[in-house]
Amino acid sequence: MLSRTASNLYWMARYVERAGNLARVMEVADRMSLMPSANPDGPGPGSEWHSALITSGNEEGYLQKFEQIRGQQIQSYLIFDQNNPSSVWSCFETARRNARMVRSNLTTEVWESINDTWLEFSKRSETPLEGNNLRVLLDWVRERSLQFHGAVIGTMLRDDAFAFIRMGTYLERADNTARILDVKYHILLPEHAPVGGTLDYYQWASILRAVAAHRSYRHLYRESYRPWLIAELLTLRVEMPRSLVACLGELRKHLMDLSEIYGQQQECHRLSGQMHAELAFGRIQDIFQQGLHEFLTRFIDRNYELNDQIHKDFLM
Repeated sequence: MLSRTASNLYWMARYVERAGNLARVMEVADRMSLMPSANPDGPGPGSEWHSALITSGNEEGYLQKFEQIRGQQIQSYLIFDQNNPSSVWSCFETARRNARMVRSNLTTEVWESINDTWLEFSKRSETPLEGNNLRVLLDWVRERSLQFHGAVIGTMLRDDAFAFIRMGTYLERADNTARILDVKYHILLPEHAPVGGTLDYYQWASILRAVAAHRSYRHLYRESYRPWLIAELLTLRVEMPRSLVACLGELRKHLMDLSEIYGQQQECHRLSGQMHAELAFGRIQDIFQQGLHEFLTRFIDRNYELNDQIHKDFLM
């Protein structure tokens, strides 16, 4: 496969996954912003909508364009802003552009999933984000992302094209999970709010909802929310499909599939194996001892390094 084709497939999947993740983060911010205790001064610094900007990596770009933190401006910036490369609009548009360039490598179902999503979203972009419209739109974005992944899993041959698509998905998903958990633990909880308090409880619940894990937590632990158990669930529990160890395990698997197809291994195989092994054999008490924020920051940096190495080995 040409490196250009592999790059298109990889980034197509990353942008679809990014759109779905952004919808999840915004849905949580919307829920939490309706709580009386969320921020008595409105959607300013430290609010749930501010945390959505930080989690998605859009704070710097937003503040370059707007002077104040305002909920409606953030919603529009994260969903419809065509100059924001990480907005839902940009994610779907870029994913479709990449898919169109490699259409012959996709099944009809995968192509139609992306194309129909873009055409429908273009119509929905004319709907004002008022009342219940925001939540309806976010639900739709999340569902379209899931539909794309279902089409890939259900119709694609298990060849190198499938491997590059799934690698992009899992690398993006791991980055998102780490960012959500880090923002909650290090940034989101106000200084005056006690750990274990009411606000703290609902913010931990919001983190679980953002990664579709609130019911999984109850099933695995069968007790009230504990920060160390939530951190363990999202980092070290392989049963949780959005955990760091699960994402790296799947990414590692598809890299090994490529090594069998091409008959050789690259530096990204070593790096991904090292990252996965540290998670697979890690213990949450050791992570908390070194500092959860420090652990997650290091993981995000190494995830960037892995992405760059995949580019050097396969996509350039």
